[in-house]
Amino acid sequence: MAINQTQQQLDDGRPVPDPAEGRSAIDPRDPAEAWTGLPGQPEPAPRPRPSALEQAGGVRGVIYSALPVLAFVIGNAIGGLTTAIIAALALAVVIAAERLIRKESVMPAVGGVFGVAIAAGISWWTGSAKDYFLIGIWSNLALALIFGLSVLAGRPLAGVLWFSLRGRSSTWRDDRRARRYFGVATIVLTAIFAARFAVQQYLYQADEVGSLGTAKIVMGYPLLAVGVLAVAWAARAASRRSDEAGEAASRRP
Repeated sequence: MAINQTQQQLDDGRPVPDPAEGRSAIDPRDPAEAWTGLPGQPEPAPRPRPSALEQAGGVRGVIYSALPVLAFVIGNAIGGLTTAIIAALALAVVIAAERLIRKESVMPAVGGVFGVAIAAGISWWTGSAKDYFLIGIWSNLALALIFGLSVLAGRPLAGVLWFSLRGRSSTWRDDRRARRYFGVATIVLTAIFAARFAVQQYLYQADEVGSLGTAKIVMGYPLLAVGVLAVAWAARAASRRSDEAGEAASRRP
C-alpha cells in the first residue's frame, strides 16, 4: 500500500519534513537533482563545475576574440587603415562561417561580425585607426560605473546576474552575507572594467594603435576569467552559508 511520506509521523509525532522545503534561493543546485537523503536513495556524484576558461568560451573563444583585433593591428601596420578594416572584417566572417559549420550557436557568430563591423565602421568614418577601439574603451567605463553603483545601492550586479541566469528568485538579497559575498565579486568586476578603461584610454590618447590592440587582447578574456572566478567563489560561499544555516535550523527543537 502506497504511503504518502508527507503524512507519515515521526516517533515524536512530528510530520516528516518535505526535502524540498526550506531550500534557500542561494543554493545553486537544481532541486530535481539534489539528494533528498531518503533511505535507499544513493547519493549522486557531484556535478563538475565548469572552469573559468570554459565559462569564458574555452580556448577557441579566447583565440576567436583576439584574431580580428590582431588582424586589424597587423593590417594597419602593413597597409594602413583600409587594409586593417578589410583584414579584420574578412577574418570575422571566416570565424563566423567556421562556427556555423561546426553547428555552434548562431548568436556568437553574428555578434562577432556585427561588433567588428561597427568598430571598423567608426574607424573608417573618422579616418583614425585608433577609433577601432573606441566603443570598447567607453563600454568598459560604462560597465565599471554600473557595477560600482549596484554595490552602493545594495544590489550587487554579480548576484543579480548569477541568479537571473540560473532562474532563481531574488530572495538571496535578504541574506546579508550573500550580499557581502556578491558585493566583493561585483567590486572585482568593477576594478577589471575600470582598469581596462584607464589603460586603454591612456594608450588611445597616446595614439598607440599597436599597444591598444595588445592591451585589448591581454585585458580581455584573461581578466574576465578572474571576474568569473570571483563570482563562482561568491556563489559557493553563499551556498555554503545557506547550507550551514539550514542545518542549524534543523537541529533546533
